Amino acid sequence: MLERLRSVLQARFGSAPALQAAPDGVATLAAMADRRAIRRYADKPVDPALLETLCAVALAAPSKSDLQQADIIIMSDEAQRAKLQALIPDNAWIREAPAFLVFCANNRRHRLLFEWRGQPFVNDHLDSFFNASVDAGIVLATFIAAADRVGLGTCPVSAIRNRASDVSDLLALPDHVFPVAVLGIGWPSFEGVLSPRLGLDVTVHRDRYDDTGLQEKVAAYDKRRRAVQPYATQRYTDRFGEAEQYGWSDDKARQYSVPERADFGAFARGKRFNLD
Repeated sequence: MLERLRSVLQARFGSAPALQAAPDGVATLAAMADRRAIRRYADKPVDPALLETLCAVALAAPSKSDLQQADIIIMSDEAQRAKLQALIPDNAWIREAPAFLVFCANNRRHRLLFEWRGQPFVNDHLDSFFNASVDAGIVLATFIAAADRVGLGTCPVSAIRNRASDVSDLLALPDHVFPVAVLGIGWPSFEGVLSPRLGLDVTVHRDRYDDTGLQEKVAAYDKRRRAVQPYATQRYTDRFGEAEQYGWSDDKARQYSVPERADFGAFARGKRFNLD
């Protein structure tokens, strides 16, 4: 099993740490390293009790100062789910997912503790928004890991933040509560594809941040990824033309050459967050 872990890490990152002895839980580590986004599902329902259990496991994750600033909305009403899916039409595969969740950040409860006691909320600044966002992200990641362990496939989608105000209205989210991502869930109909990641020499640092040789390392990653997971199409060829060697860095630069979510700050302020 140690060899499997090394093999998966090599495939994912282009290198693997020189681990000599298998630690406890090596099989779990190998499975986690091998996780794949799943966008195609078998025609088989997900037990609602299992879904709620996975929510409970996810909400057992670490939380900043025990503030517990994450909520999960299970979309079980078909009409309500259809309205939400209509807001993210470019993610058609979400319609096929047997189960559908929305993960939200919630700074409301924390503030209500002060209101109930007649005390001022003195930490009304950017960190309150940030703390709630991180809590929701941790819960989302924990849910994905838990779902993997029971054999379910998942794929998170952040596109709901493109229509954050509409999503908020649809879900009746009050002030200081906002959507972070949706998650499609189901029993996989295929094993998925392992997506190579940037090398560990790019994203793991020692004692201080160091991006020496970053351009060359990203170019090496582009080449490695093209060899095993080439992009089927190139973005915005009308503006950028056809690249002979199209890689991850090309794709991301093109993707974010178009303004996106420029109104999200206004949305957050409309939710009465002070972002100073």
